[in-house]
Amino acid sequence: MQLPEQPVAGQPDPTDRAEVLKLAHAVETALLKEMATYHRDETPLPVVGSTPPVEQPGRASMSPKAVERNVTILTSSFLTAVAGGAVSLILWTSGHANETVIAWICGGIVAVPVALTLPALALKGLMKSVKDAAEAAPQSITNHYHGAVHQDTRTVTSNTRGIIANNRNH
Repeated sequence: MQLPEQPVAGQPDPTDRAEVLKLAHAVETALLKEMATYHRDETPLPVVGSTPPVEQPGRASMSPKAVERNVTILTSSFLTAVAGGAVSLILWTSGHANETVIAWICGGIVAVPVALTLPALALKGLMKSVKDAAEAAPQSITNHYHGAVHQDTRTVTSNTRGIIANNRNH
């Protein structure tokens, strides 16, 4: 950028302008050096011992199974409330609201989802336990040997006692 030689009326002195430009350039370079897009700390966390993790304050952590059941309960209760509200609104607007009829309808609205949900949950739990049992079953191991094989089946038990340790293997 070319700076004018003579000061123009109403404009700053060229030497002041040059100083301002130097300052702006220094500020920009300093900001660019300080701006990091990310920082990843790769140092491993220190091992403090065999102390189990401490439960933090607030809402307690839940197992995946508990979360799944909680979601099922919440969705079932929401659907029950919506259906009960709809039936109550229809009866109230029609003017045929009878306590006995409302009790039977609300009972049916509560009983039908429960009657459908409980067997579904039981079947789901049964299928999951069958799947877990199948995964937990030990794999069958088949070894093929060629030539003479000697299998050592001895068992060594160790018993160490006393102030001065004396090891006796049997």
